[in-house]
Amino acid sequence: MTNHRTPKPRRQNDELLKGAFEENFQDFLRFLYPDADTIFDLERGFQFMDKELLEIIPNREKKKGKRIADLLAKVYLKDGSEKWILIHTEIEGGSQEDFAFRIFQYYYRLLDRYRVPVETIAVFTGDRNQRRPSEYSNRAIKTQIQFNYEAYHIFDHGEEELLAKDNIFGLIVLACQKALLEGKIPDRELGEDRLTIAKALLRHDYDKDRIISFLAFLKNFLYINDEKINSIFDEQIIQSAGG
Repeated sequence: MTNHRTPKPRRQNDELLKGAFEENFQDFLRFLYPDADTIFDLERGFQFMDKELLEIIPNREKKKGKRIADLLAKVYLKDGSEKWILIHTEIEGGSQEDFAFRIFQYYYRLLDRYRVPVETIAVFTGDRNQRRPSEYSNRAIKTQIQFNYEAYHIFDHGEEELLAKDNIFGLIVLACQKALLEGKIPDRELGEDRLTIAKALLRHDYDKDRIISFLAFLKNFLYINDEKINSIFDEQIIQSAGG
């Protein structure tokens, strides 16, 4: 089958991914922190802080002409304290040499301006060869800095592991893996991968609004400009959802 894909602007995918992080933030925490329910007071919810992030990284969207899906959220711990979590998502192919230093900059700027504890997480969505630094160090003579942060790469888990997880964020990770195949495999094959992810979603007991939101993300993130493939996807989803 001939591909008829209209290339998506990178900006669109970045915005979709950031939105998926926000909508599934609780599952993101549970994905990265196995004991999330004992650490975080998830019932209190989260507060996303785009304004504060923009104040410390005013030009982050202009880095070499590409956006980076940064996210800053205030969370509450079970002990009653507040923490800020900075999530920096390095989009497909990003491997800047100064990455670890930039992450450190974001950390100390937040700490300096707001004087709050900051948990820093870097999520890498490039191919298996993408650099994934997890620390920044700097030493003079007797003065030194050793800054470590959580670094997760989408290929830290395989497809079978992600499909088996009872966590919707695992399906977002799998969608990121499949997005790297756009333009490299036939649309039909990408459509089958997209359908596999959607069916895995429907095997779990998520509420209707959440399912609709995720399916919208999936169809746009793994975009296929082929009416027949999209029609098959819709029909299969209806059947899997029980009509």
